Amino acid sequence: MADIPALRKKALALPMKPGVYLMRDAGGTIIYVGKAKLLRNRVTSYFRGAHNLKTEAMIAKIADFSVIIASSEFEALVLENSLIKHHEPKYNILLKDDKGYPFVRIDLRREYPRFEIAAKRENDGAMYFGPFGGRGLTKNAVETICKTFGLPTCARKFPRDIGKERPCLNYHMGVCDAYCLPGKTEEEYRAALARAVMVLEGKTKELTDGLRGQMEAFAAALRFEEAAKVRDAVSAITALETQQHVWTKGTSDTDAVGFYRGTAKSCFTVLHYIGGKLLGKDAELLPDTLEEDGGAVSQLVRQFYGGQGCAPKSVLLPLDTGDAEELARYLTELSGSAVRVAVPQRGLLRDYISAAAENAKEEVRRATTAEERVTKTARWLAEALGLPEPPRRIEAFDISNTGSSEIVASMTVFEHGKPLKRDYRKFRIKSVTIENDYASMREAVGRRFARFAAGDAKFSPLPDLLLIDGGAAHASAAREAMEENGGRVPVFGMVKDDRHRTRALVTPDGCEIGIDAFPAAFAFIGSIQEETHRFAIEFHRARRSKALRASALDGIPGVGAARKEKLLRQFGSVKAISAAGEDELSKVVPKDAAKAVYEHFHSESGE
Repeated sequence: MADIPALRKKALALPMKPGVYLMRDAGGTIIYVGKAKLLRNRVTSYFRGAHNLKTEAMIAKIADFSVIIASSEFEALVLENSLIKHHEPKYNILLKDDKGYPFVRIDLRREYPRFEIAAKRENDGAMYFGPFGGRGLTKNAVETICKTFGLPTCARKFPRDIGKERPCLNYHMGVCDAYCLPGKTEEEYRAALARAVMVLEGKTKELTDGLRGQMEAFAAALRFEEAAKVRDAVSAITALETQQHVWTKGTSDTDAVGFYRGTAKSCFTVLHYIGGKLLGKDAELLPDTLEEDGGAVSQLVRQFYGGQGCAPKSVLLPLDTGDAEELARYLTELSGSAVRVAVPQRGLLRDYISAAAENAKEEVRRATTAEERVTKTARWLAEALGLPEPPRRIEAFDISNTGSSEIVASMTVFEHGKPLKRDYRKFRIKSVTIENDYASMREAVGRRFARFAAGDAKFSPLPDLLLIDGGAAHASAAREAMEENGGRVPVFGMVKDDRHRTRALVTPDGCEIGIDAFPAAFAFIGSIQEETHRFAIEFHRARRSKALRASALDGIPGVGAARKEKLLRQFGSVKAISAAGEDELSKVVPKDAAKAVYEHFHSESGE
């Protein structure tokens, strides 16, 4: 365990200057790297107050820390980025691989070289073109260029596979010159490849001027078929030239960043807009992070573009990261040209951000299982409520009555986040004759725990958490009744707002715990309260209906409980009984009783 007092004392001695801090475990391994505007304030914050589960887990492993003082916030940002990339600390948010704008690579030193898509430019002697506006877009561009110049896109290897098989379908479709045939040479292949390289280099005018000269020479020599083939190539190259502004990143390119923190996973998304059109998307699912959303976005943006060595002209952020100016400077130095970083508040650019956020949210929704959502919610409840373990089984109680009439209580059960209806229980309140929710709750909860103590299997096992519909007084009454019967389960009241929605949980001593900061827990507790209330209301209505039906038949000579039940079962309602004739009634009960029932209703109606 971390020596928190000693670490706090060391942190309090740090200077109020910008810099980077490195948290280390007992073995000296760096487990977290962070930057700070003011080192003393930031590092000290780890060793005081409550934190989320992941931060607490990290703090528990800190044996020591060191700091590097920076001359500015920008220097701290750059240094943090470099250290995270170098050490890959366990608790830092990390992209799994380099994503972003891809390059087209070709190594002319190989035999029959092929175009490849590369994540970043390497110093390996190969030629690189780009970066381009998205992996899918780049793949399509390479395929189009290859088809234009008749270069192979199949899986055959040259010269190994030359002459082994017949040409594939691409040859018959006229989009490949079949270098797999024995008659073709590597010189011809490289000549076609050189023309393709000129397109990627943007030298299309030089290429088409040369081809037009060839076309005129063929025409003058009356070699019209060859002239037509060159003419078609010129047309194809001209078409490629008009598409090239879509493939490559121009000055008007904009990236919209999205970030969504789900119950079990988070997602970082970048939408690539080129010429105002959405032409690419990158998304990565991530585990829960130590960083707040702003800090997470800042780190991810640096990792995302840092792996590419470039960024578009504009990067739109979903929220204020607190270091937008430093980010813009970092991306500008990375790209070699000015990069604008902004947080749009309205208009078209805000729509871009909204689309990125929605994409991130959808990625998380599809990737997160129901079990993961429940587990994360249970963990959050355990942390917020101070429970020793995430609650697996939760029981909830509610009271329903109309004045002092038919007071009832309901008990619902949720296990692993789902209602377990076979374990629901109903209670008719017996000891309370006037409206008194606190006394009614005491009786219901007391009976539940008394039945468990008596060994009743219908009330086993005990819950991990007890929720009571109502405030601190309701929770206090429930806790007293439970403890009087040997129970020791955490009890909390479910407090509603003025719109009858659950807004908080409250201890029996009146300490409120807000739940609206965690939407999944807010929705979960709200669903428990609604279900418990529904179950109580239904039971209360059933009891009232039965009481009303029975009272309408009270006092009729010769009609006791058994005959009331027979009549109600046969006719379905008191109204139907009152409308029946003596003959119909006598088919269910004896004639004297049938006559008494008939006269009872008809004398009351004035007939």
